[in-house]
Amino acid sequence: MSPKHVVFKKVSRDKLVAVYMAKRDFVDHCNFVDPVDGVILIDPQLLQGKKVYVMLSCTFQYGRQDMDVLGVAFRRDLFLVTRQVYPELQDKDNLTHTKIQRKLLQKLGDNAFPFFFEFPDNLPCSVTLQPGPSDVGKKCAVEFEVKAFCGQHQDEKTNKQSSVRLSIRKIQFSPENQDLFPVAESTFEFLMSERPLSVKLSLSKETFYHGEPVIVNVDITNSSNRNIKDISVSVEQVTNVVLYSNDKYVKSVAKEETEDSVPCGTSLKKHYTLFPVLTHNKDRRGVALDGRLKHEDTSLASSSIVKQEVMKDVQGILVSYKVVLRMIASGTLASSEVSLEVPFRLMNPKPEPAKEREPDDMVFEDFKRAYLKGVVYGDDDESPTEA
Repeated sequence: MSPKHVVFKKVSRDKLVAVYMAKRDFVDHCNFVDPVDGVILIDPQLLQGKKVYVMLSCTFQYGRQDMDVLGVAFRRDLFLVTRQVYPELQDKDNLTHTKIQRKLLQKLGDNAFPFFFEFPDNLPCSVTLQPGPSDVGKKCAVEFEVKAFCGQHQDEKTNKQSSVRLSIRKIQFSPENQDLFPVAESTFEFLMSERPLSVKLSLSKETFYHGEPVIVNVDITNSSNRNIKDISVSVEQVTNVVLYSNDKYVKSVAKEETEDSVPCGTSLKKHYTLFPVLTHNKDRRGVALDGRLKHEDTSLASSSIVKQEVMKDVQGILVSYKVVLRMIASGTLASSEVSLEVPFRLMNPKPEPAKEREPDDMVFEDFKRAYLKGVVYGDDDESPTEA
């Protein structure tokens, strides 16, 4: 028996509009982003002459939605586009881009209408900063949403009973080319030392997958008159919040502190293993996560990959990772810290391409939390009843 093609469905509380979508995660392939498409089902008699609109938004939000704006809560639309679905402004065929849409239109009848959106190049992926244990209800996140609503015009206040809101995610997978091997080398000279300290830090590959151990290679040749001690290796998550200014937050998400030492005139070659996973960073305020909170399958935020030509136009939250090697160079008169770092990527592997199936074997499923890992619903986004 062939597997069913799940189509997600959500209906407004007053049954005026229903949204059907074949997926909720949309992949940024760097050179293009999966378009957002679906079908709206309406009841013309209940609409009583009102129009139906669909909106796609990307929003940066900090704080709770029910707080006022006096420095407590902040919300900014990074991208917002609204289109009228009913009455039709274009022929259905011009807005139908996928087999699933065509099949849904056939199945749902004449009161079903397609919608289609394309993302611009300069939007970040879905990211949220983990709140602390005392930050109940607060969040700092980049979120994407599809909203269907009805009204006399698109700018009037939305009636929650007659609207449908669906959280979606914009995600990235690891690039296929992984031939690079990150390496950093440096020499450090000290006062009254004729010879330097040489340090080499390297990784076995540029991209590591979530849950995979990061193997760090350290090579130290100490020809100086200093003694090296207190060697530590850590994975640091660097989060750039890019809005009106560029704020940077650095969090250590995996660390090994050792008692290894390298006396003067000796050397050290050693591998260290680090595990940058969310389970070791639960409830740590400010750690960036994929998607929204809080679900056991949420992971640390994936590295952001942005095309160089649009880098200056990107706003929101961008995430990167680096391995940092630190040590103390101890001398007779003074001691100093020596450090070296190398960047890498932490991402999800690209899944195998899905087999092309005729959409005859569709099955409708009411949207549930489990289908969009990492989502928590607010009061204005009706959470479906879980089975």
